[in-house]
Amino acid sequence: MPIRIPDQLPARATLESENIFVMTEYRAMHQDIRPLNVLILNLMPTKIVTETQILRKLSNTPLQVQVELLRTSSYQSQHTDEDHLESFYTTFDQVREQNFDGMIITGAPVENLDFTQVDYWEELCEIMTWTRTHVHSTLHICWGAQAGLYFHYGVEKHTLPSKLFGVFDHRVLKPSSPLFRGFDDVFQAPHSRYTEVYESDIRAIPELELLSVSGDAGVFAVKSVDSRQFFIMGHPEYDPDTLAREYFRDRDKGLDIHVPHHYFPENDPSRPPIVRWRSAGQLLYTNWLNYYVYQTTPYDLRAISED
Repeated sequence: MPIRIPDQLPARATLESENIFVMTEYRAMHQDIRPLNVLILNLMPTKIVTETQILRKLSNTPLQVQVELLRTSSYQSQHTDEDHLESFYTTFDQVREQNFDGMIITGAPVENLDFTQVDYWEELCEIMTWTRTHVHSTLHICWGAQAGLYFHYGVEKHTLPSKLFGVFDHRVLKPSSPLFRGFDDVFQAPHSRYTEVYESDIRAIPELELLSVSGDAGVFAVKSVDSRQFFIMGHPEYDPDTLAREYFRDRDKGLDIHVPHHYFPENDPSRPPIVRWRSAGQLLYTNWLNYYVYQTTPYDLRAISED
């Protein structure tokens, strides 16, 4: 949340130059407050785990957030009880006439398929088209980010020589970006994917801003110039044991999987991992929700469709 100070206080200029968000008395007095409406399209097979991870990040803020969970109707989840889906999830047909302050589109374990081979690709394209006129700001995660970049901007994904798996260092390219307020110059984030997008492809599109990269993991954070679309290639919301569970699952199946990089102490899977990404992950979700949703969304959500 912003700090509220008198309009002419000398400290205002200093704080703003340090990328600290301050709110003048005039702006504070003229703000209309209401709950934020956020829609989460959960494409992960383990929906309960994913929804819990994301809700944990969204809840750790003074903002009041009203969340609605969305599933695809063109593909039936095989790993989540139908009663849970019927009780807590909605379909696109049920929300297509509504507007939302924010939306999150999760990753999905379908990276090795061409986009058009994904069972629900047509439905996802319809949803992503709808976000342009019915959602103030949309946050895409991992495969969801690659799908969004391809759909909105034609950015291709490319297969990696081997799975990118572990926790990696990242650097902030644009420290003045509100998305990275409070971040260290170098921060860590988990990755688990077989594909990537090229930095050169992102830089070639004037409508996109490259915000963060990793020497080992490549492109991490991208946004549209108008801040309506965000694309995050990693999983800053992951739990401490998420990579461990994935590693042991694949190892027990006899799959070719290496120990996640920079995760287990001394690369020893018998030892519990040390979490080095929790604070950065929380900051990223909080900053997106505060600066790109709460601070800029119209009070009357119907105005989103008129932008």
